[in-house]
Parts: sequence; structure tokens; C-alpha cells
Amino acid sequence: MTARTEEAYELYRVTTPVLEIAYHRTGERRRASAAPVILLHGFPYDVRAYDEVARLLAEAGREVLTPYLRGYGPTRFLDAGTMRSGQQAALARDLVEFMDALGIERAVVAGYDWGGRAACAAAALWPERVHGLVAAGGYTVQDIARAMEPAAPEAERGLWYQYYFHSERGRQGLEQNREELCGLLWRLWSPTWAGAAEAFAASAASLHNPDFVDVAIHSYRHRFGLVEGDPRYREAEDALAGRPTVVVPTVVLVGEENGVIPVADQTGTERFTGPCEVRTLPGVGHNVPQEAPGAFAAAILGLQGESFRGRGERKPEHRH
Repeated sequence: MTARTEEAYELYRVTTPVLEIAYHRTGERRRASAAPVILLHGFPYDVRAYDEVARLLAEAGREVLTPYLRGYGPTRFLDAGTMRSGQQAALARDLVEFMDALGIERAVVAGYDWGGRAACAAAALWPERVHGLVAAGGYTVQDIARAMEPAAPEAERGLWYQYYFHSERGRQGLEQNREELCGLLWRLWSPTWAGAAEAFAASAASLHNPDFVDVAIHSYRHRFGLVEGDPRYREAEDALAGRPTVVVPTVVLVGEENGVIPVADQTGTERFTGPCEVRTLPGVGHNVPQEAPGAFAAAILGLQGESFRGRGERKPEHRH
């Protein structure tokens, strides 16, 4: 893997209404001819997942921003009294407020896991802000109203950690054994990725953010309707409850070796009513950008406005 430049490791900070968001910037400053790219990591990962993707995009002339999500790395809440929410609406709103703070009108947004959900939700609620979307795992907006309906046993087995976090035992387990537990999740979710252990070591420090446990536990309880969300995100959460469609050009990336989400559950293309292409990645697990950076970067570079038409698997247009 090609080494990153020192520029890529320089840390920037920007203040939003709720957070001081830490982020890295790679590549040229904003150009009128190309929308900036915002790359969003998941749980329990961090911005290191995008080192190679960001390098490839920068070499192609793109400006790339990789923020640490709430509860990760150097990102901090401004007010000690703010709910440490991990709900999907909060993550989506953080993305838009990050763009606002940096004066970014529109961007290509891309992510996986929590970051994919934030990008997908923002594209659904504020399509005027999103030039294009790359969604590893497909349409991941949570259907909280149906969260207690059981899935197939094989799918339920992969969600053991979420049920663990519903209990106080699970909270304490994440608090006391965060690196051992999260390292285990990395290995289980990317079973064919030989570099998982080494890569985890480079990201583990981000899990020691003082809000990491509170944000994670709230996320996995809120999505099952077990706790209330932050009232400031009620309007956005109510809108997401309707499972809004995504009209912006989208590339869905499906990891065939994803150890937590079955392949059949990784598309949801009926919710993408604009141009949409599904690309299946053999031998790739859950951490798509770090396992297949070339494919991830190529998906982003393919989102070039009207030149993108969407090819590959599509389901029929959404029926009202």
C-alpha cells in the first residue's frame, strides 16, 4: 500500500451547533468542477479506514474530507449536558451541519455501517445537499417501528453484540473490554481479510473517546425502540420513520463476505429511485473501504453528474 503524505494526517477541527468535529483533509481545495467528497466511517472503526481511498481520490484531483463521528477520536461534544445520542437522525444531521460549518453546499457522500447510514439518511432527507451517494451495504435507514419483528435465525446470530448492548452487562463489557470486543467484531465481520488485526491497532485509539460507550449504547438501544432519542432530532427521526426514498445518483457496494449483514440484506434498491448501480465485491467483508479501496474510490469517481446513468441490478421503480 502506498504511504500517505503528511498532509493526510494533519488534523482540522470545525464547530457545529452540537460538536467540535475533528477531520482530515486530503487533496486539492474545492474546485467548481468537482464536488468535494465526504467519507464516513462506521462502528467500531475510524477515519483510518479511508487512508487508501482518500489517496486515490486525491490523485484523481478530488478534495476529500474524513470526519470522526460523534463519540470517536478527537471529536467532542460542546456541552456536557447534551444527550450522547447515537441515533440515525443525529448522525445524518451531524453530516449536514459539518457541511454547513465548512461552507459546502453539495458533496458526494460515502460510507459504510454507521457512516453509510448517515450518508443514506442525509441523501434521503436533504437531496439538494448530496451530489451523489456511495452506500456500502445498501439502504440502511432503520425501520424502528418494526425492530422487534424477528429476522431469520442466521441473521439474528450475527446481531448478538446488539442484544448484548441492551443490557447493563453489555455496557460494562464495552466499557471494560472495548479493544478486545471491538477487535473481535472486526475479525468476525471481515472473516477473509488478513489485514484486520494490523488495521485495528491503527484505529483502536479512537475508541477511547470519552463519549464512545454512551453514544454506542444509545445507538443500539434506540434502534430497537428501547430508549428515547434526543428531542432536537425528533423531526428528522419522524421523517426517517417513513423510510424515505433516495433520489440522488447512487452506487451500492455489496461485500460478499460480510460477516454481520447477509448479502441478500445489503441492497434495498427499491428505496433508491434515482439512478442506481449495485456492485458486488467477492471476497470483501464489512469494512469495504479498507478491504477494497480501489473499488470504493472507483465508485465515487463514477458519480459524475449527468454522465452517471446507473447500471447493473435494479428493482422496479418505487410504487406509491
